[in-house]
Amino acid sequence: MPSQSPPFSDHPRCTVTGEPRHVGVEIELAGLGVEALSSLVAASVDGRVERLSRYEHRIIGDARGDWGVELDFAFLKRRGRRSGNDGVPEDALEAMIRLGAEQLVPVEVVSPPLPIDELGGVDRLIESLRRAGARGTGDGLTYAFGLQLNPELPALDATTVTRYLQAFLCLHDWLKERARVDLTRRLTAYIDPFPRDYVRRVIDPGYTPGLATLADDYLAANPTRNRALDLLPLLAHIDGERVRAAVDDPRIKPRPALHYRLPNSEVGRPGWGIMAAWADWLAVERLAADPSRLAGVCTAYAEHLDQPLSGLVHPWSEQAGTWLDVPDAP
Repeated sequence: MPSQSPPFSDHPRCTVTGEPRHVGVEIELAGLGVEALSSLVAASVDGRVERLSRYEHRIIGDARGDWGVELDFAFLKRRGRRSGNDGVPEDALEAMIRLGAEQLVPVEVVSPPLPIDELGGVDRLIESLRRAGARGTGDGLTYAFGLQLNPELPALDATTVTRYLQAFLCLHDWLKERARVDLTRRLTAYIDPFPRDYVRRVIDPGYTPGLATLADDYLAANPTRNRALDLLPLLAHIDGERVRAAVDDPRIKPRPALHYRLPNSEVGRPGWGIMAAWADWLAVERLAADPSRLAGVCTAYAEHLDQPLSGLVHPWSEQAGTWLDVPDAP
């Protein structure tokens, strides 16, 4: 029984090369423009603002790497890049589009890869943004804003990637319940669940693919960024040509990290920060690092999927939690 399993080991804090692991953070919000948000980030990290365009800024000077601030709207970013930073004012059409976009799309803060032990510093930045008027999911009917975490994997071999994917698929319902994903975000396509047939295939105990097969299976079933756990950046880092042949999307940025997109961005709510979402993500980390327990969870989840009506009485989000040594959600 799960309750008789030994305690979890800690998640891996270093890569196979012995280097500390890093996590990138992306926070979507409203209530602050690119200029104001860039100034706040620069003050927080003791950096300075470099204006790439009206809609895209870079904050340089942080020893950990550059931060980004941008309006998450491709059309305006393209227009902004054409005018650059030469002081050309926006025309009437651009101003009208910007005003409409600001009611629907977020401004986004993108961190450099941060050492895991320094993630707590992001909560101090969030507090300064909240005091300045930042608003997040739940503060507007159209604010389908997310917090995105990009944890670097400890290794890029097929076994490691497969275990992380299996652990996430088994814990998706539990994570969604813990995150209390906002209805507005659930109604969008940004965090669509993985196809059921694909989930069933991947969690099978006999699923031990090489990297090429793992990538081909993923791309065939998920040729989109719109997944709660987006593997496209990771797969593009491993085999960019294979990904580009299957998905034509310039927004895919190769990196040796997963792209976890499930949590809300509740930057406007007092007391909210990223550490609760990170603590829940660590359940994935610990399960992936525990092959015996992972096999047990996969088997139990497969049995659940084979008997879908059982979920009406015993939701998988509750069953999955019995395998985990974590406190109840606040």
